[in-house]
Amino acid sequence: MTDIVLVRGDITEADVDAVVNAANSSLLGGGGVDGAIHRRGGPTILAECRELRATRYPDGLPTGQAVATTAGDLPARWVIHTVGPVFTQREDRSALLASCYRESLRVADELGAATVAFPAVSAGIYGWPMDDAARIAISTVAATPTDVREARFVLFNDEALAAFERVRSG
Repeated sequence: MTDIVLVRGDITEADVDAVVNAANSSLLGGGGVDGAIHRRGGPTILAECRELRATRYPDGLPTGQAVATTAGDLPARWVIHTVGPVFTQREDRSALLASCYRESLRVADELGAATVAFPAVSAGIYGWPMDDAARIAISTVAATPTDVREARFVLFNDEALAAFERVRSG
């Protein structure tokens, strides 16, 4: 059974086996969590992402999928990059968002990671409403069979933390 922990903080400081990056499909860095992980983790992460683009993912990492690299200068051992869907009211992309969490846990299991830090995937610049993002994140992680002992949601502000706490307690 995976212990779900909620904290407010900076995911780049999480002392865990693996940090999940809310990446864009290019894997080459961006804004928000993605930019912060690349900046703090240093050039080794970008070098491995470039190698992934040159070999396994020439067209970019598909939405809902996940892949691991080193964590560079981060306290974690690995970064698990996942591409969340952009929110739209015209199409229900909830299954793709849930896939980000399932696939990240699958990769964590392949790596042997016992502790994983997650951001609120798609809830930043991709516009996913925080309450719904929290519901999908927590329900998916709770329902996914995994060897991960602790899934730590590291949330960037009080609003995000409150949304995740409402879902977990409700």
